[in-house]
Amino acid sequence: MGKIRVVLVDDSSLSRGLLRTFLEGDEDIEIVGEASNGQQAVNMARELRPSLMTMDLEMPVMNGMQAIEKIMATKAVPILVVSSVADAHSAYEAVARGALEVIAKPEYDARAAAEFVAKVKMLAGVAVITHIRSQPQGVTPSSAPQTLDQPAPPMPQRDIPSAYSRIFAIASSTGGPQALALILSQLPADFPCPVLVSQHISNGFAGGMADWLGSLCKMHVRLAREGEIVLPGVIYISPSETNLAVTPARRIILLEQSATGVYHPSCDALLNAVAEVYGRQGIGIILTGMGRDGAQGINSIRKMGGATLAQDEGSSVIFGMNKVAIDSGDVQKILPAEAMAREMIRMAAMPFTFDAASQP
Repeated sequence: MGKIRVVLVDDSSLSRGLLRTFLEGDEDIEIVGEASNGQQAVNMARELRPSLMTMDLEMPVMNGMQAIEKIMATKAVPILVVSSVADAHSAYEAVARGALEVIAKPEYDARAAAEFVAKVKMLAGVAVITHIRSQPQGVTPSSAPQTLDQPAPPMPQRDIPSAYSRIFAIASSTGGPQALALILSQLPADFPCPVLVSQHISNGFAGGMADWLGSLCKMHVRLAREGEIVLPGVIYISPSETNLAVTPARRIILLEQSATGVYHPSCDALLNAVAEVYGRQGIGIILTGMGRDGAQGINSIRKMGGATLAQDEGSSVIFGMNKVAIDSGDVQKILPAEAMAREMIRMAAMPFTFDAASQP
């Protein structure tokens, strides 16, 4: 098997030099080209046939967004966006145009280098297709994001029983933003359940992803905030710097992450909390991603009598953490991403009788 052929695209020679330093230390990787603008990147994608391209967004001549769109429409190549946190609000538009993942520009240290090399090696093996759609099928972005910047209203006394309605908790990693956009954009504005999302993401980028999803979804999308009540019809995105969970009072709690934790945020933390608080009302969904985060949480939801779903291999960018959950026997239903929203709508509409004795 040949080496992984990488093209570095960034108008900063210092940034390219740092990434080159990280990658050249791995014997399986070869830097075959460097581009300082998007037009050069488009030409190199065609001429050099790389295994993967890293892509900055802000560049002269042609920016990264335009380059990604042209590359994916002509000679598709796996693309990893390596961008500054300042571009977080536009970075996920690059995902809509075909980039596989977005990460922050790494710091100069051994751990950052190892994580970056591992990410490149993983994404270089992903099959991508030419003429990828620039938006998830059936999605028309709204004129303004549906994120909520005002504090959540208190739950009226007459609505207290709705606190015991079903709740959906979604775990996802590599390829997750694309799957989330496809799934969540199909849910109606009056979806009667809350949806909590733990997506592995670089620090500083969760707000940008929430804004991007908010521009696609009919439901409200917001970055989760400490202490707010979990309400139906709202999608809560976990910040990357903390782990999203829920309290017995059905309020958001943002937990400090372990110094040795591998995944940011932790999918298991979210799913375990939903299992403990909501019991058989909890529905866990595990999507595409590398590793095993979320599999133990899916097991917890299953043990508490909740329902469990997983994305199938065919629609997954990386059939990893969902495969681990499926192989464990804890997943009740396996579905392609395009069918997941329909199943969520069906499950949300099923009659549910609250039984206080069944609560943990």
